[in-house]
Amino acid sequence: MMTTLVSGVVVLLLLALALWTVVARDAFLAVAGFIVYGLLLSLVWVRLYGIDVALTEAAIGGGLSGALLLGAVGKLRRTEALSWAERCGLGTRALAAALSVAVTLALVLGVLFLPDPAPTLAPQVMRHLPATGVGNPITGVLLAFRAVDTLLEAIVLVIALIGVWSLAPDRAWGGRPGPRYDADPDGMLAYLARLLPPIGIVIGIYLFWAGADHPGGKFQAATILAAMWLLVQMAGLGDAPRTDNRALRAGIALGPLVFVAVGVLGLPSAGVFLGYPEGWAKPMIVVIEIALLPTLTLVLALLMSGAPARSADSSVPRAKP
Repeated sequence: MMTTLVSGVVVLLLLALALWTVVARDAFLAVAGFIVYGLLLSLVWVRLYGIDVALTEAAIGGGLSGALLLGAVGKLRRTEALSWAERCGLGTRALAAALSVAVTLALVLGVLFLPDPAPTLAPQVMRHLPATGVGNPITGVLLAFRAVDTLLEAIVLVIALIGVWSLAPDRAWGGRPGPRYDADPDGMLAYLARLLPPIGIVIGIYLFWAGADHPGGKFQAATILAAMWLLVQMAGLGDAPRTDNRALRAGIALGPLVFVAVGVLGLPSAGVFLGYPEGWAKPMIVVIEIALLPTLTLVLALLMSGAPARSADSSVPRAKP
């Protein structure tokens, strides 16, 4: 009874936050609602026993995406008032509302009229999972049964970073992204930047290593490691690297290149791209995960830092975090 009551309260809060995010006139308040929505949604996934999805939702949906949106809001503050002055007409808003309601009803009906039992590949996955050598079904699915999807996701993230870098002005091309933050060396932010990174690094490494057999993995670990790096930057204890640094670019390209190389190595023995030879599935999966970890960490942190805005030797005024 209590579990049902708590689940009902969480669902009502999710609906209220979703409505708040849509109708809020202030962009900052809308983003704040979105962040809380992501954190609550992670609780829903915990309730559904999707621990890996819950960790990803909390780290990416509630954390990283929220931080990106907050950064966008900060850059768009000057134009927000103008956008409200150019409000859409009543007909346009009514059409948007009608389309939203129609999509919602279609999704609800799709769920209500699912066949019983619902179509699933879970039995086939669990039957063949021992062949991968990993105990975590999520890791097995992502790097064995849907390995091409995971490879393309990593490539898309790298392409997104290249797109962000392409927004840099010519004078800053190859320089450092974002401003150099200036914080009180004895302040709370600097204290946290000294205290939390060692803890965060240990947690990130644990989530990465445990991901083969328990909830966790490279994406969750990379998000935590990137957050620790950004915290150090915002406290003024470190600076973003130059984007023309060869070691940095090698780290970004490492994951996809190793992923493709492992896939090609499987061709002679397994006969298909990203097919693992018998008895070698887990070692090859671990190699892919080790290569993807620095790539994902660097890409996520650099996406948050933004486009290069200053050369390595520039004396751009420092920004307050």
